[in-house]
Amino acid sequence: MIVLKQFIKVIWLTGLPCSGKTTLANRVQSRLGGQILDGDEIRNGLCNDLGFSKRDREENIRRVGEVARLISGLVIVALVSPYRQSRDAVRDKFEFGEFIEVWLDCSLEECKRRDVKHMYAKSSKPLTPVYEPPVSPELHLETDVKCVDECTDLICAYVDIGCSY
Repeated sequence: MIVLKQFIKVIWLTGLPCSGKTTLANRVQSRLGGQILDGDEIRNGLCNDLGFSKRDREENIRRVGEVARLISGLVIVALVSPYRQSRDAVRDKFEFGEFIEVWLDCSLEECKRRDVKHMYAKSSKPLTPVYEPPVSPELHLETDVKCVDECTDLICAYVDIGCSY
């Protein structure tokens, strides 16, 4: 598959809480520019009326997808987005090659170890009761194996807009 750099509008980072989405979004933004839509910030503002039921999570993903569609230029989304169908619905709003899905695959044990906000410890229920991994993401990054710099390089190389190594 050939993706031309000028067509990519959305880099959608998905994965478990604490898998590295915000960290990578910030690193990628520093190299490529663009706007970040971060799940925690979205939850505190645009989606503060939503809870964590399946229906509310789907609505959260839909809203973020709509905002990403309205922004001109590159948008980097850092959002758990646990449901495959919801991510696919957002992808369908874009032309071929405008949307890339990046799965930050990290073990639950490592996510819990990284959890500086103690979200996992405070929650009586699993933070992500169901996480449906992407079937064929453009990038599959094992963030408990690869370092942040390597993951950033891989995303930038995929986008191919002249990132230096």
